[in-house]
Amino acid sequence: MTAPFPKATIEGYPRVGAHRELKRALESYWSGKIDGETFESAAHSLRLDTYARLKELGLTEDYAIPADVAYYDHVLETALTVGAAQGESLDDEFTLARGNKDTAPLEMTKWFDTNYHYIVPEITDDQTFSARPQRVLKIVEEARAAGHTVRPVLVGPVTLLALSKQAEGATKQPLDHLDQAVESYLTVLAELYDAGVEWIQLAEPALVADLAAADDATLAAALKSAYGRILGAEKRPQVYLTTPYGSLNAGLDAVAELQPEAVQVDLSVGTLALDNSYLERVAKLAGATHLSAGLVDGRNVWAANLRDLREKLETLGEGVSVTTSVSLQHVPHTVEAETSLPVDVATWFAFADEKIREVVALSAGPLDAPEAYAQADRAVRTRAESSRTHDQAVQDRTAQLPEGQVQRQPEFAERNKAQEALGLPQLPTTTIGSFPQTAEIRAARAAHRKGELSDADYTEALRNEVKSVIELQERLGLDVLVHGEPERNDMVQYFAELLDGFVVTENGWVQSYGSRCTRPPIVVGDISRPKAMTTEWAKFAQSLSEKHVKGMLTGPVTILAWSFVRDDVHQSVSADQLGVALADEVRDLEEAGIDIIQIDKGEISVDKTFEDGETNTLLDVMTDDEAPEVDHRLINESLSDEISVAMDCLNERERFVLVHTFGLGGQPEMSLDEIGAAIDLSRERVRQIREKAIRQLRNDCDKTNLRSYLGLSLIHI
Repeated sequence: MTAPFPKATIEGYPRVGAHRELKRALESYWSGKIDGETFESAAHSLRLDTYARLKELGLTEDYAIPADVAYYDHVLETALTVGAAQGESLDDEFTLARGNKDTAPLEMTKWFDTNYHYIVPEITDDQTFSARPQRVLKIVEEARAAGHTVRPVLVGPVTLLALSKQAEGATKQPLDHLDQAVESYLTVLAELYDAGVEWIQLAEPALVADLAAADDATLAAALKSAYGRILGAEKRPQVYLTTPYGSLNAGLDAVAELQPEAVQVDLSVGTLALDNSYLERVAKLAGATHLSAGLVDGRNVWAANLRDLREKLETLGEGVSVTTSVSLQHVPHTVEAETSLPVDVATWFAFADEKIREVVALSAGPLDAPEAYAQADRAVRTRAESSRTHDQAVQDRTAQLPEGQVQRQPEFAERNKAQEALGLPQLPTTTIGSFPQTAEIRAARAAHRKGELSDADYTEALRNEVKSVIELQERLGLDVLVHGEPERNDMVQYFAELLDGFVVTENGWVQSYGSRCTRPPIVVGDISRPKAMTTEWAKFAQSLSEKHVKGMLTGPVTILAWSFVRDDVHQSVSADQLGVALADEVRDLEEAGIDIIQIDKGEISVDKTFEDGETNTLLDVMTDDEAPEVDHRLINESLSDEISVAMDCLNERERFVLVHTFGLGGQPEMSLDEIGAAIDLSRERVRQIREKAIRQLRNDCDKTNLRSYLGLSLIHI
């Protein structure tokens, strides 16, 4: 095996197609409109079109194009390939992902701290890993026949098992099956070797995350065990080991010791901001393996500062390849598909295709790609100078917000009196908010968008739908009604279209899971509300009923979580600005006579355990106002002392996160977002720190006395 690693590559590319071809083929197959052969043919054409497009964009070297192929999900695809999931046919695969009338689907959860959702394999105690190398061989051979030398991609064995779950009744942890899984991987790699494949990409993002399944040291040890065998095999392609979504800690030493043929590291601006020594530590890898620097951020939509990234690249030495920090599956296909973006703003963006051009230019350097660097310079300069980015009036308003934790006003007793005045039963009935978007409403929206339906006629169609929804709820006997939200195309996009500081795209689709795609708005600057957004619809709905009709708003954190956010300010800045804008909307709704207002955030289930493997739920810790009082002051003073002793094994940041997550020792309880804002970390990073601290508290800390206080607490010790 002598093929060199390409100088410019990417970690992955959007799989759904620039025009959502895969989505349409999937849904046509599921609905019975096309058969399996027609579906396979459509997917095959999409793959070959993708390879040709990537070559046009500059990925011309052998193995520069990743064949990260999956019909539904890449984790499920790897699980089927190595036998962590069982299935031979298309219908078997889709039954695992979607279920059927006889079989429940596998669980689905978020892929690290992204909005993509992966299928969670379930591992039994007697799991048999039966390799199916033909799944990946077929992809390689069809590409080769079309003139493309692609790099097959699999989720690595450590990440696959670390992200899997125990099947019902299983006693072993998924990682206990690592040896058997590696044996299956070796079979697949040997078949690829025999087919003349010279590079394989094995993705191990679990190494950068704090997972409940295993701590950092355990994952690093698992990596050494697994890849000691893989890299020691005689019949295998060269291994490109990738570590996206953050910085390596213990895993960095393990990778340096293993010395795979090539290693990708995430060197995006966001990762280096959280770990400012990472670039220096990664530089030490350059002598042990071929380094592929993930400098181009694959998770945001902003044009890169190529000169700044080139400086970082040059600190790593000669011969380093350039890639993206993560797969480009998390961004839309191309800015070129957008016809309605403001002209000045469009130049600030880089979607998947534009990021590939950045990778190629970064690898080439400013002398060989002067136009690309000049364009990047203009984007950085005009964005920094634009009045769209900075609104002093908005900044002045948020500067007046109080510092730190805010006490809700008025106090509960006063709020309780206001609630009693609503005249509702003790447990009023209502719905969560939106009703299904009917075929008639979708048709009316499409006709209105095309200019075939006037504004007045479109509004009348929406009003008729609101009337229908109100009448239905009254017939059902609900106590608090909703208007059904027929005017909203999406719970986030609707508000983004009405707020200053956002832009929305026409074709900026991003895969969430399977055939589900979202079109995230983009925060381009300071956020404000030029006028009321929901008041007229709420007033109209309230006029149709004597019962209370709720005002319906999407919360600021939810809006940001489903948007592409700014990279020039901390996310808390945009959250505060959204909070102010929505507070203005709340006041308008109140003045319009809307007495109940719902602001949507993440759901809370009272019977869901706080952590995997625990038995305690929110019901266990909910207070009962009628229960006998105890001497809270004395208990809290003693508890505070014992918490301090037990948490001596934690660092300052871990103690802060635990104390404020659970309101320990009399400290205020804070959400993950609030904690993140307080210590300048992302919500996902706070969650990771919390899980790691809980593991340490369970396993390493002196908790002898604390047990008597927290036996039924949130921290199950």
